[in-house]
Amino acid sequence: MREGRRILDQLERSFKARAWHGSAVLELLKGVTVDQAVQRPIAGAHTIAEIVRHMTTWKRVVARRLAGVQVKEVPAEVDWPPAAIGTDKEWRALVAQLRRAHTELVAAAGKVRDPLLDRAPAHGTTSRYVLLHGIIQHDLYHAGQIGLLKKV
Repeated sequence: MREGRRILDQLERSFKARAWHGSAVLELLKGVTVDQAVQRPIAGAHTIAEIVRHMTTWKRVVARRLAGVQVKEVPAEVDWPPAAIGTDKEWRALVAQLRRAHTELVAAAGKVRDPLLDRAPAHGTTSRYVLLHGIIQHDLYHAGQIGLLKKV
């Protein structure tokens, strides 16, 4: 199996299921209600909804970077945009946006050929290898936060 395929496998495991560490992102989001998604049980911490919006942003940033678009700074209002939702429909739409962003990321990652993994897709960014592993790590980090927030 080529390296790009292995990375794609890990990307899917961290997001959908069969992650080695435990529950993947979508497994953790299953059954979360809008009330749970907007609760802030830990003062100063982000809500599940804010984390989902943040993850969506970064999946899209990495997909764009993999496509060669030079995305440098991500302003705070884009990095951690408010997640002002109040209905189940809005919560489902937010999770659907995350799923679409993941699909876009997988499509962009699937175009990366092994010889290009160690090269930056655009001037001023890191290698495709680091971008892909970084977004996997990002998913796992936030999956842990979501898991803890669900328990609080």
